[in-house]
Amino acid sequence: MKKKKIPQRMCVGCQEMKSKKEFIRVVKPQEGDITIDPTGKKPGRGAYICPEIDCFKKAYKSKRLDKALKTAVPHQVYQSLEDRLSD
Repeated sequence: MKKKKIPQRMCVGCQEMKSKKEFIRVVKPQEGDITIDPTGKKPGRGAYICPEIDCFKKAYKSKRLDKALKTAVPHQVYQSLEDRLSD
């Protein structure tokens, strides 16, 4: 039997490669607003971040989400991410 391939992604904060399921995905659809994608299946350009506050702080400080999504990320997206991680 073949072993199933596990998709790997890189965190925009700490730059570590991990399994796709370990991350929180932020997605920018072709039309619409940037949102957090809890399922990881919404269409559009995605950026992945570890569910740790340190990774979020690194990504926020250096605007890595903006670079990964190739657009300016609204402050409310950063705020909702921070609220989600501080729980």
